[in-house]
Amino acid sequence: MPRLALGRTGTATLLLLPIAIINAIGFILPVLNLARMSFNEALAGGGVREAFTLANWTGLFGDTFYVELIVNSITVSLGITLATLVVSYPIALYLHRSSGRWRTFLTVLVISPLLTSAVVRTYGWIALLADQGPIVSTIAAMGFSPPRLMFNTTGVIIGLTEILMPYMILSLLAGFGRLDPRVEEAAMTLGAPPARTFWRVILPLTLPGIALGCLLCFVLAVSSFITPKLLGGGRVFLLATEIYDQAIVTLNWPLAATLSMLVLIIFGAALAAYARVLRAID
Repeated sequence: MPRLALGRTGTATLLLLPIAIINAIGFILPVLNLARMSFNEALAGGGVREAFTLANWTGLFGDTFYVELIVNSITVSLGITLATLVVSYPIALYLHRSSGRWRTFLTVLVISPLLTSAVVRTYGWIALLADQGPIVSTIAAMGFSPPRLMFNTTGVIIGLTEILMPYMILSLLAGFGRLDPRVEEAAMTLGAPPARTFWRVILPLTLPGIALGCLLCFVLAVSSFITPKLLGGGRVFLLATEIYDQAIVTLNWPLAATLSMLVLIIFGAALAAYARVLRAID
């Protein structure tokens, strides 16, 4: 049989065709279905009437509850992202400067929480942050008035920060390739103190990893459901928990679809911001 002549473009197309079909079936079509559902009309008892109305979108931005929900979701997610970055950066930098088996062991130790379900880890935080838990009891034993760490935004931030730390650390390590030890040595040789070396040399060189980690953690925080639902105790209202309530409790599928599309719009805005940061760095 004669061989079928394919150029590089044709070969690349054939190789990308399976994943393109999978993405079309598993992502694009469901998103288009959500977009169409967001313009339908919700009926009493969970019914949906096929229509094309902007009532869901206008009601979303015209209701102070949903405006506060959106602002609170973005604010809490940004706070979680910042907390995760502050805690994870020293760990990632130490891992980057380690070598040999010690680095391998520490890397496995860092990513090992990913082997445990987020549900299990969240229940672990419930035991730690409870009013009679070890953290509150220790603070009380020291003579201080213990803060409430459960069923509020504080508990959600603490739990999600720990859960997202492996993602941030791995992203930082991936972006630390530009960090050359010789540049640090040159700065110190020229008399720069450690603090100035960090702010003027180390931090700028690691900005790509910081941007990647912040993007990933922000997206995961905005879309997180289990941890805010359990640690928030129904008192912390975020986009993911409200989508669940509208789809399962209230049975308002068009509004749930509208909120889901809003989350995707936030994802797109975060991705655009990430691209702008990368262009500014380069």
